[in-house]
Order: sequence, then structure tokens, then C-alpha cells
Amino acid sequence: MLDFSDLNNKNAVITGGGGVLCWSFARALARKKVNVALLDLDGEKARDRAVFLAEEFGVKTIGLQCDVLSEEQLKKAKQKINLHLGSIHILVNGAGGNVAAATTDLEQFSSTAAADAETKTFYDLPLKAFKDTFDLNFIGTLVPTQVLSADMAKEQKGVIINISSMNAFKPLTKIPAYSAAKASVSNFTEWLAVHLAPAGIRVNAIAPGFFLTEQLRFLAFDKDGNFTPRYQRVIGKTPMRRLGEPDELQGTLLYLSSDISSFVTGVVIPVDGGFNASSGV
Repeated sequence: MLDFSDLNNKNAVITGGGGVLCWSFARALARKKVNVALLDLDGEKARDRAVFLAEEFGVKTIGLQCDVLSEEQLKKAKQKINLHLGSIHILVNGAGGNVAAATTDLEQFSSTAAADAETKTFYDLPLKAFKDTFDLNFIGTLVPTQVLSADMAKEQKGVIINISSMNAFKPLTKIPAYSAAKASVSNFTEWLAVHLAPAGIRVNAIAPGFFLTEQLRFLAFDKDGNFTPRYQRVIGKTPMRRLGEPDELQGTLLYLSSDISSFVTGVVIPVDGGFNASSGV
């Protein structure tokens, strides 16, 4: 049946559950009667949102403070999730993001600008900032998968959904660490899909394009409410001529979570208003 009824009473874990996109994911799953565990560095936000989901949708929930780079914290979280919800059936690796210090000031290198001590070029990027960004996005996908998908391997069925990005297809200027990390997430998604197929675990990824989130409003709009020059170019490169809304990712999430996509594994699905398909000319 093509109604997502197979999701009823499944248990899902969402890392980065305090983020805008992951909050939309959580509501989409809870609406289909999926029990949800939210993991986030901000434990209070995770717990508050878990309470909301339980009250709004009548599902079992739990919100936990957890660092996705800590195997120890993840193992403790899994114990609590198993005790409160049961086995984990769906894992959404949503934790990620860019680190400001791993961002260049210019889109392209300039010898003149490089002579200015105040201008940060590729050669000025701190290794720690690059590593922090890469670890958050890639290692922050790898370690939770190792820990939280163990139930799926035992039960020979499960779904892992990673969050890639348009940066994995076409790296954006200024953010080399984030772009490299998301490309790694896409590659890892394909590798893991092949590796875990005999265990009945499907592994796919969603690659969001440009979405209107609270974190990006200051980058997207100027003080008069108009798109900044950078985002004017984004809109110009997006055939649908707008930014996406977070809830527009829900359909793809539910599709990949459900047995509706039972023969789909190892794919990275762009949800980008046509951004990846467009050459700009």
C-alpha cells in the first residue's frame, strides 16, 4: 500500500534533532506514527521538542543530549532509546553544518587580497577549523551509524538516511571543508549501501539545495528584505526561482523511510528546485 502505513510504530533516531531541517523530519515521521528519539548537543531543546511531538502526535518520544562524535555518549544514548522505545528501525544522520573559521573571505584567490593580513584566503584556513567541519559532517555520520544501526543488523532490516548537500555535487565557493565533507557523506552512503545490503539495511541520502532556514536568513537577505548578491545568484541558478521550505524535504524523507522504496538503496536524491540540473545557460 502506498500510504506509508508500514511506518506505524517504527522507532526512528534523528541526530542534530535541534536543527530546522531535522525538526521538520521529526514532525513528518511523528505524523505517520513513528516513535522518535531526538539527539542534539542542546539537550534541553531535544527534550522540549520530544515532549511536543508526544503531545501533538501521540507517539513515544525521547530527547537526549548527545555529541555525535562521542562513541561513549552514543552508546549511552542507544541504551536509553532501547529501554524507552525499543529497537531502532530508522536512523537519520542529520547532525552537521559549516564552521565559520573554515570559510574563506573571497570566492577566488587574489594575490592582491592575499597581501592583506585581514583577508582570509585558502592558505589562511586553520587546520583545526577544517578538521572540525569535516569531523562534524562525516565522522558525525560514521560514528552514529556504527553505534545506532546495530539493532538493524541483528534484525536484518532497517533504514539509514544520511544528509548530504548540493555541495557534494558542485562545491560552493568559500566553504571547502563543508563541501569536501558532504562529498564524503555521499560516497560513504554508496559504499555502506553495498556493504549492508545482505543485512537487509537500505542506505540512502538526501541532498538539500538552498532552504530558507532561520540560520541562513542573515546570509540570504539584506536589511531591506531583499536577496543579497550571493543569493541573487543562487536564485538565478535555481530553475524554480526560489528557496526551498524545510517541509518540502518531508516527502523524500518518508519515501526513503518507508517500504515504498524497498528496492532503493545507495542513492543520493537532490531536493533542490532543479539547481543541480541547471547549467545556468
